Amino acid sequence: MIGLEHPLIPVQHQYVVTSTIPEVKALKRELPVLRDLEGSYYLRQERDGLLFGPYESQEKMKVQDSWVANGVPPGFGKELFESDLDRIMEHVEAAMEMVPVLKKADIINIVNGPITYSPDILPMVGPHQGVRNYWVAIGFGHLHMEIENRPTLPTNRPISCKIQRPMLLSPSSTQVSGYGIIHAGGVGKYLSDWILHGEPPFDLIELDPSRYGKWTTTQYTEAKARESYGFNNIVGYPKEERFAGRPTQRVSGLYKTLESKCSMGFHAGWEQPHWFYKPGQDTGYRPSFHRTNWFEPVGSEYKQVMQRVGVIDLSPFGKFNIKGQDSIRLLDHLFANVIPKVGFTNISHMLTPKGRVYAELTVSHQSPGEFLLITGSGSELHDLRWIEEEAVKGGYDVEIKNITDELGVLGVAGPHARKVLQKLTSEDLRDDVFKFLQTKSLKISNIPVTAIRISYTGELGWELYHRREDSTTLYDVIMNAGQEEGIDNFGTYAMNALRLEKAFRAWGSEMNCDTNPLEAGLEYFVKLNKPADFIGKQALKQIKAEGLKRRLVCLTLATDDVDPEGNESIWYEGKVVGNTTSGSYSYSIQKSLAFAYVPVELSKVGQQVEVELLGRNYPASVIQEPLVLTEPTRNRLQKKGGRDKI
Repeated sequence: MIGLEHPLIPVQHQYVVTSTIPEVKALKRELPVLRDLEGSYYLRQERDGLLFGPYESQEKMKVQDSWVANGVPPGFGKELFESDLDRIMEHVEAAMEMVPVLKKADIINIVNGPITYSPDILPMVGPHQGVRNYWVAIGFGHLHMEIENRPTLPTNRPISCKIQRPMLLSPSSTQVSGYGIIHAGGVGKYLSDWILHGEPPFDLIELDPSRYGKWTTTQYTEAKARESYGFNNIVGYPKEERFAGRPTQRVSGLYKTLESKCSMGFHAGWEQPHWFYKPGQDTGYRPSFHRTNWFEPVGSEYKQVMQRVGVIDLSPFGKFNIKGQDSIRLLDHLFANVIPKVGFTNISHMLTPKGRVYAELTVSHQSPGEFLLITGSGSELHDLRWIEEEAVKGGYDVEIKNITDELGVLGVAGPHARKVLQKLTSEDLRDDVFKFLQTKSLKISNIPVTAIRISYTGELGWELYHRREDSTTLYDVIMNAGQEEGIDNFGTYAMNALRLEKAFRAWGSEMNCDTNPLEAGLEYFVKLNKPADFIGKQALKQIKAEGLKRRLVCLTLATDDVDPEGNESIWYEGKVVGNTTSGSYSYSIQKSLAFAYVPVELSKVGQQVEVELLGRNYPASVIQEPLVLTEPTRNRLQKKGGRDKI
């Protein structure tokens, strides 16, 4: 109706219903739902019998291909597909081994109906970028169910849901979504709260409809849905990658140059290097809960950036150009930080009306009233939607353009970064001329770039924004110029270790719509005394006046061969008191590092807690942050007292 197509694919899903089983009927309470990851099926009680539904491998499962090409047939609504027991037989046998009473049970029904799958198996819930007043709650999967009204049931008991073939539906029945029904109450509340209050009640970024974009083609959606269905019940690992449908059409200009040298990760349609390997090293994908084949190569990349100079492809960043007579007024309303002067950059946060962190961006004031805004790859359309909504609601005269796919980005970082780049430009890059958080338009070997002196590594560095078609040439001239300095590549795993040592927060981990900037330690970037009444200002003043209940802290912990990733429990005196948000191994102190939220009374430096990893609690200490000084801080201390005092 509005010309918008959501990435959804119909998949045939079968489940089996048994007749009454005496052992089940004799139970005094209902069985819990079982999910058998090895057997790839779920099983639950269905009246006095059992119901179990297998998930076949992606080789055996069946996508309704004709619907993908031609749409759902007119009039389809109650029909089911022909059942195919042979397709799921290995899972039926696994269920019988796990629950032996199934072996003597009679099967009374095999239901085969369509369910809708998104590429990553998760539903889409929330508003959609580019469309006003359009709210989405789709992709939960669908089976034909009948809510059957039974006059004999007491009125204080819930009506029962039973699976029926279409010909058994009665006039008193209502058709509903099968898989989605279990989420209906929560999703309805979540959306209604957002619609009424102007912000999500809690963070559900992984369900954001805008995690998909124009790169999400039908071919990609089908390949990923097939993979996701087949992987429905597998064990998930940290840093997991899934490879179906890749690469998409959204690759950086460096993809072909780097693909044979590294292990690529998937970021909002982009391929981005996670880690690089050298000849003789294990190049395979080896997922594990423990340190695996990427561990040593990432350590080498870490040293590369700390001791020499490294180059990283940052093209997946979300990039927006904003200009117009009301651009400054709009950004002052959106951001809790002040607006940087022309030629400068700062870190700014968009807050919700309740004072939570909706987004973190870098804001560069390129020319009077014209700005370049940068956000993470996964929050590109998430952030753009918020900016566009506020611009329309406030009637601001601005032009907002998404230039994410037009620009490539190279990061150059390390103590020799200036020396390498100075060989390629006439622009003076000395510290007192091209200062930290300054932005300039210049040429690198005659290639036009917007250079920002900033680096998520915390080391001396620049981000070079350029035309996507110039990426390969720019990369080659920088790598050639840096041979004397021992230049080399590094990926996002090394960058994550570097940023954790510098105590740099990450949106989606240390801050999101579940956290406020004060508890996240972002006071430096929040200017409560600035004249503009930015979104969330009054709420944040109230939060500050009432005092914080928890704080984000940095932890060090001694482990064996496992490191925190985020969402691990923090224990104190036998109770869970908080959670980690992200973590990594520190190649500097040779211990694990983690960010974590803990109660304020447990946030003092030196406080001892425990972090649970793989069922074992490891001792951890709250430390003064950052663990390693950032490049600008080292420079200031060097000027004051010399290198020895550092």
